[in-house]
Amino acid sequence: MDEFFMQEALKEAAKAMERKEVPIGAVVVKDGVVIARGYNLRETAKDPTAHAEILAIREASQVLGGWRLHGCDLYVTIEPCPMCAGAIMMARIDRLIIGAMDPKAGAAGSLLNIPEDERFNHQTEIIQGVLEEECAGIMKAFFKELRKSK
Repeated sequence: MDEFFMQEALKEAAKAMERKEVPIGAVVVKDGVVIARGYNLRETAKDPTAHAEILAIREASQVLGGWRLHGCDLYVTIEPCPMCAGAIMMARIDRLIIGAMDPKAGAAGSLLNIPEDERFNHQTEIIQGVLEEECAGIMKAFFKELRKSK
């Protein structure tokens, strides 16, 4: 089931890539149903917070009518940054499922592990490496193309 929902997150990442955005996609799932989607729109929106995870969390909060996303899982193609990892923890998301890790900026196991830090009043379970090759591959393809165009 995790692979199915990661495929949905990859579809969102492809939308970002079409817009020349860093191709990161996310979906929020509750009771086996995708309730929210997001993809990176930082450049388009000229907004440093317009990351896939943040946009998906905002949409899920609207759908559910509250900020506590108990019973929800968030699937994201690339390990969240510190901002997104903090938002995931603050939203009370149950599980964070990550495609590929980000050793340079990741805050869910690489540089930091905000969602599982027991010093906070809520922890989010982390699962890594779901469709890892596909998730890493779309990023590699994007940056390869970006380097060619410069």
